[in-house]
This record gives sequence, C-alpha cells and structure tokens, in this order.
Amino acid sequence: MDNHEQCSPSEGCADRSTLVSEDGKNIKSVLCQRCGSKVLCPGVAVIAEKELFLPAMRKKTTITQSEGSVDGDKLTAHWLVDDMYTFENVGFTKDVGRIKYLICADCEIGPIGWHCLDDKKSFYVALERVNHA
Repeated sequence: MDNHEQCSPSEGCADRSTLVSEDGKNIKSVLCQRCGSKVLCPGVAVIAEKELFLPAMRKKTTITQSEGSVDGDKLTAHWLVDDMYTFENVGFTKDVGRIKYLICADCEIGPIGWHCLDDKKSFYVALERVNHA
C-alpha cells in the first residue's frame, strides 16, 4: 500500500486527525489523484464544511455545462484557500455561469475544486477529489 491517503464518497474522511492540524490547516501535501502532482503544500489551506456540487471527474475538454443534468457529487469537506497564488499546481476551467472549476494543471483531470467569481477570496478543493501525502 502506498503512503497516499484518500477520502472516498461512500466512506468520507473517517480520521481527519491525520489530515487536519489543531488550528484547522492541512498537515500533508495535497496531491492530484491521477498524476500525483502537488496541488497544495502543507499548512496553507484550512478545512471548510460547505456543500458544493462538483461535476464528475474527467478531462478539461469535457467539463462544460450541457443540456439537461450533469453527473456529479455534492461534497461537503474541502480545503479552503483565500489566494489563487497559494496553489502549487492548479488550472481553471472557462466560466460555467458564475463558477470556475479547479483542475490539475499537469494532467487536466477535474474538477478537483470550485471557485465562485462573486467571491474573489474563496477557492475550494474537495478532500474526496485529491490525495494526501
């Protein structure tokens, strides 16, 4: 077994004490699940509970608002960053309404997170969409 910890949609993050410090920050690096690229360094994001809808994971070219419903998940556990320059490696999709989705800048898988254009200081990365090491 590798050293990467991952939260699953069905199980959630059972033991967040290995991921979250006493002051609510990430203890470990946040990594892309697909390619292992570092998204956030330890100690730069705070844990946030907010229900957000993220479309199903796929390559950037297929993340668009389509006719009808979009496959995805309502996720509540996120790393919150208040400055886009805090990220080590993240990309943004084109605007989908007032939302930009966060993707891995290396392999373009996503969305791993969410940013509303109305709030310039809130960038959310879903715990279930990333690994920790």
